[in-house]
Amino acid sequence: MFEQHRRHSSRLLAKARGDALCDLLLQNVHLFVPTTKEWITTDIAIADGTVVGWGARDARATIDLDGASATPGFIDAHMHIESTKLWIPHFVAAVLPWGTTAVANDPHEMANVLGSTGVMAMIEATRGLPFTFGFSASSCVPASQFESPGARFDLDDIQQVLADTNGIGLAEVMNFPAVIAGHPELLAKITAAGVHRVDGHAPGVTGRLLDTYLCAGIESDHEMLTYDEVVEKRRKGMWVFLRHGSASQNLASFARTVIDHGTSRVALCSDDREPDLIVDHGHINHCIEVAIEAGISLEDALTMATMNAADYHGFDHLGIVAPGYQADLNIYESMDRLVPEMVIQHGDVVARHGRLVAPIDHVKPLPVLLGTVHLKESLTADSFKIDVSPGQSVRVIQVFEHSLLTGSEIVTIAEDDSTLNQLTVIERHLGTGRRGHGYLKGFGLARGAIASTVAHDAHNLMVVGANSDQGRHDMAVAANHIASTGGGQAVCLNGDILAEVRLPIAGLMADLPAEELGRQVAYAQNVVRQVLGSSLDAPFMTLSFFGLSVIPALKLTDQGLIDVERFAVTPLIVD
Repeated sequence: MFEQHRRHSSRLLAKARGDALCDLLLQNVHLFVPTTKEWITTDIAIADGTVVGWGARDARATIDLDGASATPGFIDAHMHIESTKLWIPHFVAAVLPWGTTAVANDPHEMANVLGSTGVMAMIEATRGLPFTFGFSASSCVPASQFESPGARFDLDDIQQVLADTNGIGLAEVMNFPAVIAGHPELLAKITAAGVHRVDGHAPGVTGRLLDTYLCAGIESDHEMLTYDEVVEKRRKGMWVFLRHGSASQNLASFARTVIDHGTSRVALCSDDREPDLIVDHGHINHCIEVAIEAGISLEDALTMATMNAADYHGFDHLGIVAPGYQADLNIYESMDRLVPEMVIQHGDVVARHGRLVAPIDHVKPLPVLLGTVHLKESLTADSFKIDVSPGQSVRVIQVFEHSLLTGSEIVTIAEDDSTLNQLTVIERHLGTGRRGHGYLKGFGLARGAIASTVAHDAHNLMVVGANSDQGRHDMAVAANHIASTGGGQAVCLNGDILAEVRLPIAGLMADLPAEELGRQVAYAQNVVRQVLGSSLDAPFMTLSFFGLSVIPALKLTDQGLIDVERFAVTPLIVD
């Protein structure tokens, strides 16, 4: 859990003065200093988990780093741990060796499924782990009136997280139309944040609408659509988080804002990242690498990944390796590739050469987090039939690679049109049986079907299939299968399950190590691409955002097609 650690005892001051032994002295360190964006060579003295000084001190243990480079531990400025599919201890075990030592987490995926009960269970599971977690209070559960989650997260829940768990702020306020319109409930939530940060989520919002959004108290955004929008938001004092996740990637596209205007009020985030991407490429270290490839200097990228993220979130004890700060730092033999040889968290060496020094204490998920998939009845191919005839025109969701943005197109239905895929969203929390149907263009399934209970933000059961009788049969088989296993993701062809990822924790996460879960995710994705024919890099992560009713332009929930730009339900068939 996140706690302040900048006020210290007289005992620690004695160690800083050199009057008492320190715990550890790192000698001959080539240290990056984000406050001045320079590298200095010094010794670093550590005691009681805190950096007590630069320069030589007497210590119980000494490590001569022989000029190796060091940086502060990396901080993810905005993420959803649930999107990694990793239960809390496995997440920590996966990202620590890559140099991430702290995250600002918005648990709104869990909040959508189980409300405050699930969120508090997640927070409880973080206690005692060698990591700094900052939890924000989810602001939009449901994300809008067009979504049907399993629970709500109301004003009382927000106040509980902020007061009882030392929460860091109000999480991304996604329902920007309601904020701009002055909706009393949302404004009350923003007011409840008090002195804490209020994160935003406002794709495409500029001009007077942005002015209004900012006047409501929103302070950051990670959902920008154009470079001009990024610059406008920065000019108006807004923080922007440049992200590189599995499906959502804007860091490289917007790198020029840092090259042109510096690092002020910019940080890096992963937002939503699959476990196989973490296993293969890492976490925030990978974001830094992407930033450098896009033309951002190493020093600027490191500043955004450390001090800036800490400054925004009030992690006053993190982000700098300096006297009085928590001793979180990464040691590198070479900065050519950001894979640390050693990771130190709170003064302890926790990883060497890409591996944990000791196993992470494991906390099993509480029973309340299990058994969250409740369908009204078993599904058949008829459950997925759409009452549309050849020659009729329909609204179709256009799929864009590496973007949460979707397009909207009007298409005339042809007999057995294989250029389209069918998308169905099934309410899975309360067993209502409610279903929404639509079509996708650009997802690219030539055959078969895939299903998933990971579906932002309400996390209902989403199924994509080939636009054929066999495709609808496969949709039913895939959906029934993951419902029977308590949630997850499945790939089906000709009635056979070819691959699956079981996610029994709220239908979102698994109690498995990252390597094992990553292999399952990678295999399922490869089957979707190689056997079913999709060309998408991250088909399941891309699928998961087709129901998010607050990102333009056309989305689908169990309530029907949502025209996000008009913020209204819109009919499938165009008269």
